[in-house]
Amino acid sequence: MTHPPAAGYRLTELADAIHAQIHGPSHLHITGVNSLEEAASGDLACLSSKQLTDVARRSCASAVVVPVYDPDLEATQLISKQPHLDFIHLSKRFFSKPSPQAGIAPTVVQGTDVHIEHDVSIGPFVTIGDGTTIGHRVTIYPGVCLGCDVTIGDETVIYPHVSVLDGCQIGKRVIIHAGTVIGSDGFGYIQHEGRHHKIPQRGIVVIEDDVELGANVTVDRATFGRTLIGQGSKIDNQVQIAHNVTLGEHGLVVAQVGIAGSTTIGKHVMIGGQAGLIDHLTIGDQVKIAAGAGIEKNVASGAILSGSPARHHPTTLRTQVLLNHLHELYQRVAALEKRQAGTVVTPGQRPPTRKTKKST
Repeated sequence: MTHPPAAGYRLTELADAIHAQIHGPSHLHITGVNSLEEAASGDLACLSSKQLTDVARRSCASAVVVPVYDPDLEATQLISKQPHLDFIHLSKRFFSKPSPQAGIAPTVVQGTDVHIEHDVSIGPFVTIGDGTTIGHRVTIYPGVCLGCDVTIGDETVIYPHVSVLDGCQIGKRVIIHAGTVIGSDGFGYIQHEGRHHKIPQRGIVVIEDDVELGANVTVDRATFGRTLIGQGSKIDNQVQIAHNVTLGEHGLVVAQVGIAGSTTIGKHVMIGGQAGLIDHLTIGDQVKIAAGAGIEKNVASGAILSGSPARHHPTTLRTQVLLNHLHELYQRVAALEKRQAGTVVTPGQRPPTRKTKKST
């Protein structure tokens, strides 16, 4: 990918790329993409939500991708049925940052029997272990450590200081952000006579195609077999995935989630930030787990859970409403008890202390 030309791209070229209709001057040249709030003359922006209509009308963008024509919008409009997706497509195709030039830095350290395909870019101080294979058009940034017998699929991008340890397999078009560790030992010990004895971790990690892992993610190798991240899944920063976990295809896992060992998660599952899942669970397909939820039991497909311990989301909401009124309910119950006993107590008044008779 190269830098956009200095004069930018013709608006008609951008419109043709997403099959959009143009309303307004079509002779414009677009030199960049930006948010509605930050856009300046020459920028293309996107109106992705009706709530941003007023922001779009105040924007300085030269052109805006919109779902429907807005007569009050001064900028030229590109009418799209899926404006946000088309805007992303234009950003990636025309305005992405250029990739590093192909080549292998002289400070790269390679083991024996390393196989590297064509058009790769490998930055300084990368370490590649024995028997590792690196596919076509892979980009590896400085300071990456690849262990022995690692496989990296075509067009994968690995950012600085990532570690992919022995035997792990990375698919095609995977993105791994800085500081992530794939294939560290799972947390497995047996206690005997007051001491913790380490269980050898002999398995691997498999990351399938089109996965993206955020910064400082840890994915532990399996005790035996594999820890698996399914095709198309996206994992945010600082997520911990323990040994022998299976995350199904096209999952979304938000920051600081912890998934304990041998838990199996279905397809299209969404897990909110700081949720925790105990070990040996089975989570069905298309489950949604709210931020901060604590999952302690198996979850059926399609369920929506929140709270800790987690319950079905409507139940959690009703419980929260009751908790918000708990002090008021306590006072009302105390008043009713005193009234039943023949003493009237106004709600909010502290009940009198009951005196006991001394024995004679």
